Amino acid sequence: MQGADKGQSGSLDGQTLAIGIVRARFNDAITAQLAASCLAELAACGVREEDIQVVTVPGALEVPLALQALADSDDYDALIALGCIIRGETYHFELVSNESGAGVTRVSLDHQIPIANAILTVENEAQAWARAEEKGRDAARVAVEMANLLNELP
Repeated sequence: MQGADKGQSGSLDGQTLAIGIVRARFNDAITAQLAASCLAELAACGVREEDIQVVTVPGALEVPLALQALADSDDYDALIALGCIIRGETYHFELVSNESGAGVTRVSLDHQIPIANAILTVENEAQAWARAEEKGRDAARVAVEMANLLNELP
């Protein structure tokens, strides 16, 4: 049957993978927690510390450009975007959320590299803290699974 799903989830074995991470410093304590849980999960998936590159940028709008530079190097099997955008009183929240998300997607598609987008977009700091640890772990798993999937596809 054409297009049939084999029912198998992707591999979370990261032993042979190189992963690049771009972390925004804005809302630093929250993005540091995202990074810590992401790095711990990458280690749990078997990604070696020496195969992980972490780059920091000022904020979420700068994340796509750094991702593009990493993707241009052809040194990585997958990339991870980490950041935190908290709604304020102006339209700036929508601008930063939309543009950073579109930039991450554009880099992924243009370079045909998986990018796990864990740039949190939340209403308040409490929501950010409630999601930081889990979303960091999720990003690591998504990056490893998608890198393995793309390595298997023709």
